[in-house]
Parts: sequence; C-alpha cells; structure tokens
Amino acid sequence: MSPRTANLVASAAAVAAIALFVVAGNWQRGRMNAKEADRAAVDAAAAQAPVPLPDPDDWAAWRWRRVVATGTWRGAAQLLVDNRIVDGRAGFAVVTPLALDDGRDVLVDRGWTPAGAGESRVPRVAAPSGRASVVGRVVVPPARYVELGAPAAPAGGVWQNLDPARIAAATGLKLLPIVIEQHSDTGDGLLRDWPRPDLGIEKHESYALQWYSFAALAVVMGFAFSFRKN
Repeated sequence: MSPRTANLVASAAAVAAIALFVVAGNWQRGRMNAKEADRAAVDAAAAQAPVPLPDPDDWAAWRWRRVVATGTWRGAAQLLVDNRIVDGRAGFAVVTPLALDDGRDVLVDRGWTPAGAGESRVPRVAAPSGRASVVGRVVVPPARYVELGAPAAPAGGVWQNLDPARIAAATGLKLLPIVIEQHSDTGDGLLRDWPRPDLGIEKHESYALQWYSFAALAVVMGFAFSFRKN
C-alpha cells in the first residue's frame, strides 16, 4: 500500500469512527435529558397534594403521583416480595391487595421487613383487615425483569418480582397494572423509608462522556496515522 493510500485509509477510518462515536454520545445525552425530565416530573408530583385514585387510560402519565385509595383490605391475599435490600440488609416487601370501593383491586406495597435467619428466614407479617384509606405514590412496575429459571408458582406467598398481571392470574383478582407505594403510617412496624427513584441519569451522562472521549481519541489517532511515513 502506498503512503498516499495508507493516509486516505487512516483518514476515512478516523472520520467513520468519529461519526459513530458522536452519534452514540448524542444518543446517550438524549437519554440523559429524557431522564432529567422524568426527575423533574417526580419532584413535581411529590410537591402536589394527594388526589383520589383515578381511572385513566394511560397509567404512565400518573407515575409517581400521590394518591389516596379507599377500600377494604384483602388480607388473605397478602404476599411478600423477596430480595429487597435496605441499608445492606436483606428483606421482603410486604404487599397487600386493597379492594377499592368502585370494584377495582390494587396492590399496596405497605413497606419493608427484614428477613430472618435459617428456616425462619421468611417472616410472619400480620395482614391488615377492615377498611382503610391509603396515601401513597403510584408506581408502574416494569414489564420486563430478570428472573432466574422458569417462572414458577410462588411458595408460601413469596414472589420474586412484583408483577400485577401474574399476581392477578394466580389470585383471580382484577388488579390494576400499578402498585401504590404506601406513605401513610398505620402503626404496623413496617419500614417505609422510600428512596428517591433511581432514574439512571448519572449512568447516561457517564456513557455520553465515554463516547465523546472515544471521538476525541479518534481525532488524535487520525492525525497521528495520517502523518506516519510507514
């Protein structure tokens, strides 16, 4: 290959690499901006007063909104969600369906309880009964999640993931596709120190900087190779 041809190849490779890295960086920056908009929506929702639980066509528009749900506890259908870590401690989310006055059912994440040791690892948590008005935040569970092995029926009311559709199929309840993260205290001893939603803004920012750094490196390498004689 002649030096002229080699320089042209190096320049073309550098231009292609720079374009690819800049496009990838811009995509990550766009994702970061979208997540920043989501964070602004979370903060705005937290500042609003709770409203009665609506019946919208699109629950995504109600993510993180504070609501009030009134109904009767379905304590017999209470379940635990495993592998919930709080301050480095393993535990369970305690989830109880609430039968709303309008005939709908909704899952209420009542809070966290630590796991026991040995055979008593799964705690016994008293299920609520009677009527209640729950103040909380609307959470839309992800449609996709990681689960080891094939989906299996829960053992002893313990689930690996909080999936309203699968729970509805197992219990026969007509559950809404959301979960209410309970904020009101009912004196049940459960921990309700809910963390701020992690939207992954810092992750996308880091990825964008990495791609732009690769683009800058491609510029430097392109110039370096274009001036090499061999």
